[in-house]
Amino acid sequence: MPDTPHIVSDVMTQRVVAVRRDAPFKEIARTLKQWKVSALPVLEDDGRVVGVVSEADLLPKEEFRDGDPNYYEEGWRLSDPAKAGAVTAEELMSTPAITVRAGVTLAQAARIMAMRRVRRLPVVDDGGVLRGIISRADLLKVFLRSDEDIEEEVRRTVVSYLFPAFSHTIRVHVHEGVVTLRGHIGDASLIPVAVRLVRAVEGVVDIEPHLTAESAPSAGPGSTQ
Repeated sequence: MPDTPHIVSDVMTQRVVAVRRDAPFKEIARTLKQWKVSALPVLEDDGRVVGVVSEADLLPKEEFRDGDPNYYEEGWRLSDPAKAGAVTAEELMSTPAITVRAGVTLAQAARIMAMRRVRRLPVVDDGGVLRGIISRADLLKVFLRSDEDIEEEVRRTVVSYLFPAFSHTIRVHVHEGVVTLRGHIGDASLIPVAVRLVRAVEGVVDIEPHLTAESAPSAGPGSTQ
């Protein structure tokens, strides 16, 4: 069977910079700059994540410096005027925090990021305590796998699994993450299965199946020949 999909704990950063609820505005700004990150988890004293404060949360302080915003121009950004007067992480943060568990697959984490429009997710345990952080860049780490590593996994977990009688005749070639399969197999109905399993291999960019078969997919009940 194909290997288990990579999960968040495989690629997350375990050393995480965070701030407490009472962290002052300037401390947050300094921390963001020092660690070259765009957002920070906000923690309770016991380490539980209660929110996230980002560069975007700090910007209203400068944006509204010249005076109160015009409601008719800025009414669609109702939280910004309040954040312009905020001085601590608790007042600035977005809450509740969007988090993820360490055992979630990378595909699930990517969907959460896309749907919630965030660039990173705090990783928490069952009690909500911070254990790490995963970013968009972390999700892309799987595409740093070598072509040789991908080829070995495709041979071992897809070709040998689906086509044990033909595995020695099927050629697997990987270039820049694109997998090409060439050879002769016994059952054409297994070709789409092979494509699906190869796509599930971490680091695969695309697949080009060039497989021929001895038999076409069998006709279903009631079909005519």
